[in-house]
Amino acid sequence: MTNSPRLDTSSDRPTTDYASAGVSVAEGDRAVELMREWVDKARRPEVVGGIGGFAGLFDASALKDYTRPLLATSADGVGTKVQIAQRMDVHDTIGFDLVGMLVDDLVVCGAEPLFMTDYIACGKVVPERIADIVKGIAQACAETGTALLGGETAEHPGLLGVDEYDIAGSTTGVVEADRLLGPERVRSGDVVVAMAASGLHSNGYSLVRQVFFGQAGWSLDRQVPEFSSTLGEQLLIPTRLYTLPCLALAAGVEVHAMSHITGGGLAANLARVVPDDVSVVVDRSTWSPQPIFTMVGELGGVERPALEQALNMGVGMIAMVAADAADAAIRLLAEHGVDAWIAGQVGAASVHGAGGTVTMVNDHP
Repeated sequence: MTNSPRLDTSSDRPTTDYASAGVSVAEGDRAVELMREWVDKARRPEVVGGIGGFAGLFDASALKDYTRPLLATSADGVGTKVQIAQRMDVHDTIGFDLVGMLVDDLVVCGAEPLFMTDYIACGKVVPERIADIVKGIAQACAETGTALLGGETAEHPGLLGVDEYDIAGSTTGVVEADRLLGPERVRSGDVVVAMAASGLHSNGYSLVRQVFFGQAGWSLDRQVPEFSSTLGEQLLIPTRLYTLPCLALAAGVEVHAMSHITGGGLAANLARVVPDDVSVVVDRSTWSPQPIFTMVGELGGVERPALEQALNMGVGMIAMVAADAADAAIRLLAEHGVDAWIAGQVGAASVHGAGGTVTMVNDHP
């Protein structure tokens, strides 16, 4: 007969608990209390209950105005922009970026955002920091009519440093089936309406960090005359929220498709909504990118194709509209605080080249 291994239960053995392993349940609970007031600001009438449950509840029967409602969903994060927020110790804008990445994807198909959930992973829960992140999320949710239905904060000691975190989220929206926007609606003769970005938004930060910190050796507190701010303040400008202006646009004029210009740049993202029987020409001479874009190219020696592949170059959203609706579209967007202009044309594939393609022409002024 063999002896089985036995646990040492002697009283002189050191004790271990969750806190000694680096996870503080108490601080997590305090973070929830600090964020509660912000979550309450990001509600819709259809939300059932409050925070603290295992799942968020949304009363789908309230969608009775829809004949054939299609649910749309998206998931995203903000990439390495979080490192700028951590180094600046400014955390109340990065959540705003997260919402922008999510709901502006939904509106591309014409969907109204209904609710979202978030996920925050950190090396150590600092309740005030977590509350600041959620504050930004809730403010953007309130601005776009999106309910913050729930979320999760997870402490990952040993995986993330005490001042490190990452955020992600998922959102759900609804669109009437016969109002769904997409490439099947695009036709030759349509006009490309570009909408100005607030800055870098939340894409290309690996390239941007390499150029400013790795190559140029700049610090975040460096005053940059071209920005009228410090470098850090420029890099933390929040993502523009196009959701409500674009929903108003789709309701007010004949919009056929939209494209959210994120990772991959303008040409690649626009090509996702270009059908095979047409092609698109975008004219760079119709707008001037903000100084941040040209500075990345010049300081880093980044050639134009690589720059345009990583950054939005000053255009955060595209709408392809009927030609006779273009002027009305630009006026409507201006009324909602979004600068817009005609940036290109949709033509038959035989005229503008191979079908389903986007061609960039001319130089920026």
